[in-house]
Amino acid sequence: MITISGNQVAATPCASVIIAPEMALREAGYIKTLTTNQEASAKHEFFALAQMALFQYQDEELVAELFNAPLTIGHDQGQEQLAQGLLICRDLSGRVRLFAHPAINVKKLLEATNRFCTRWVRLDI
Repeated sequence: MITISGNQVAATPCASVIIAPEMALREAGYIKTLTTNQEASAKHEFFALAQMALFQYQDEELVAELFNAPLTIGHDQGQEQLAQGLLICRDLSGRVRLFAHPAINVKKLLEATNRFCTRWVRLDI
């Protein structure tokens, strides 16, 4: 299981997570993905998650939940810390959630995440 938690965020269990630190605006290689789905199609899930988050955010259907203190993302292999950036997740009920630091440009980072996941899927085609 993957769990997101922080001072301003209650522990949230998730099925899939895309971690995009602010550094990903300059270099997409900093984006990390985590999922409980171990199938080969998992990268398509990230593509859909990134695209849905971007489009829903642009359409004002998805509101970023802001955090100022670092988030901790716990998973089977250990844990990650996100101090500044954004995190897109699909919780266990299937709902898309977006966590963002208030100092970042959310739209630009969502666009970078969408490009990263789109290129990743296209490498298989």
